[in-house]
Amino acid sequence: MPVPWFLLSLALGRSPIVLSLERLVGPQDATHCSPGLSCHLWDSDILCLPGDIVPASGPVLAPTHLQTELVLRCRKETYCDLCVRVAVHLAVHGHWEEPEDEEKFGGAADPGVEEPRNASLQAQVVLSFQAYPTTRCVLLEVQVPAALVQFGQSVGSVVYDCFEAALGSEVRIWSYTQPRYEKELNLTQQLPALPWLNVSADGDNVHLILNVSEEQHFGLSLYWNQVQGPPKPRWHKNLTGPQIITLNHTDLVPCLCIQVWPLEPDSVRTNICPFREDPRAHQNLWRAARLRLLTLQSWLLDAPCSLPAEAALCWQAPGGDPCQPLVPPLSWENVTVDKVLEFPLLKGHPNLCVQVNSWEQLQLQECLWADSLGPLKDDVLLLETRGPQDNRSLCALEPSGCTSLPSKASTRAARLGEYLLQDLQSGQCLQLWDDDLGALWACSMDKYIHKRWALLWLACLLFAAALSLILLLKKDHAKGWLRLLKQDVRSGAAARGRAALLLYSADDSGFERLVGALASALCQLPLRVAVDLWSRREMSAQGPVAWFHAQRRQTLQEGGVVVLLFSPGAVALCSEWLQDGVSAPGAHGPHDAFRASLSCVLPDFLQGQAPGRYVGACFDRLLHPDSVPALFRTVPVFSLPSQLPDFLGALQQPRTPRPRRLQERAEQVSRALQPALDSYFHPPGTPAPGRGVGPGAGDGT
Repeated sequence: MPVPWFLLSLALGRSPIVLSLERLVGPQDATHCSPGLSCHLWDSDILCLPGDIVPASGPVLAPTHLQTELVLRCRKETYCDLCVRVAVHLAVHGHWEEPEDEEKFGGAADPGVEEPRNASLQAQVVLSFQAYPTTRCVLLEVQVPAALVQFGQSVGSVVYDCFEAALGSEVRIWSYTQPRYEKELNLTQQLPALPWLNVSADGDNVHLILNVSEEQHFGLSLYWNQVQGPPKPRWHKNLTGPQIITLNHTDLVPCLCIQVWPLEPDSVRTNICPFREDPRAHQNLWRAARLRLLTLQSWLLDAPCSLPAEAALCWQAPGGDPCQPLVPPLSWENVTVDKVLEFPLLKGHPNLCVQVNSWEQLQLQECLWADSLGPLKDDVLLLETRGPQDNRSLCALEPSGCTSLPSKASTRAARLGEYLLQDLQSGQCLQLWDDDLGALWACSMDKYIHKRWALLWLACLLFAAALSLILLLKKDHAKGWLRLLKQDVRSGAAARGRAALLLYSADDSGFERLVGALASALCQLPLRVAVDLWSRREMSAQGPVAWFHAQRRQTLQEGGVVVLLFSPGAVALCSEWLQDGVSAPGAHGPHDAFRASLSCVLPDFLQGQAPGRYVGACFDRLLHPDSVPALFRTVPVFSLPSQLPDFLGALQQPRTPRPRRLQERAEQVSRALQPALDSYFHPPGTPAPGRGVGPGAGDGT
């Protein structure tokens, strides 16, 4: 369907060069050529079959360069189609045959003529045009008079009018002669698109925006454009009016194209392929690529789009070491998507893998034979190299390189080199590849590994028997030794006690000293205490939020507990967070981890994940437990030092000591904490300025 001129002007822009496109009148194709040449266009299209390259028996005309130009083919003054004009430049290639063969090139056979330059040259030039979903091939007959025939020189050009194409489409053009004497020329061109189709990105999503009128009915299709073969449709839908189609970024690949057309007879289809240079599309392409084993030697690469790649075999040893490419003796092979490839293998092996590289970077690796032959084996790969005069050398492939055999190196293959050579000579190794330049052999190490394990077990049994005999002979000494060992284990367990992260609000310097005394007293127990007072340098480097997140994650991962030590300042901060969702500004220092931690602590309480992971505490004369916000009272809140035994029992769960032992530890902590409490709470009549009791007490700084 012809496109109105105003739409073409919107798509092509207002450049004087573009707006002055030549207009062709009428639907017929035509051809014309340079002065001196004669050319003729066949009446109908031909099959697009390039055929194989054949040797030329004399001088021939060959395409040397393709040139395109956009023109307009107009049915009416204001209704035109965009058309691609193609010019093929020709030159004479090859050499003259003997005079008796001149008949093949249009000249009369005349043995008496020394310079056979009276022969004209003829050629059938094929132009192949592809623009989804259209493919066409036309045949141009060209004749060059003898006077213009000069070896290796251009003789002119032939021009074809023209191939119709949709706005926004990508066109591919090939040119070759029939029969084909040389590799075909090719050219790819992207035509301008209509402005009502746009692509925009929004985070992980991509939006296709179609700005059309509300009454307009149109079709939308997504397809994978293929370099070879027809496009692969992915999605199609008929729509009405302006639309926004959302695609997930994981659906993007470089060859994903969009086609839009009005739902009218013979409508022009607009194509756009906007993701060719998108890095996410190239990453998705390699994520979707798969290697598939067809037979012992043949395999192929499945991928949505064509991609530049090369593949080689590698040897993957157990243990997580990198797969070692077998290049040389094998070589890298170019890979074509969905084309069967072969490696010259005699046998398969689970340790043989295929590596696929693109632009010298490893993109894909799969051990194709492992599915049918089982898991990786602890085999050694021997590389045999053959030189002149039947010279042969052997080396064993190891992570450190290829170790020559025999060798005095300290590697495993070197130590077992004599046995490996014996296995190779006796035919116990599996031959994987053989060539005039060398061979590959896989030798099993199972029997040597079993032998070493048997010796190790025997040594362990002998040691255990000797130890039992010694213990029987020295029974009393053994009891003392076991007692000491038990004490060491207990002391070690104490040293590795439960982790506890202590969080508090830095109301003033006196309260910080009180917190430090409590943390030091808790360290005397089987507890590993973390508090910001002891990590000021780390907090300054990381920031309070990052420091708290790291400490909290480590404490909870190790099964520890987070202690929220409430004070009047802490209660005020919690109330502000619960009311406004943010911390109100205040005179807090740069090291206040409690203030920074609320954004992470509150979600645990709101989601019911705090019990068993958090414990609350406050000091008897400073704050009553009922003053703590109700949300935080979903976990136990203890008043110190009056409830020290219960507090210590909660900290040391699930291994809570016996009541007597717990009481002793509570008295120990109380004695260590008492001087700090006396210093903070002055005797009656001399209260510290700014300090009070209860939830109304403020910051004394």
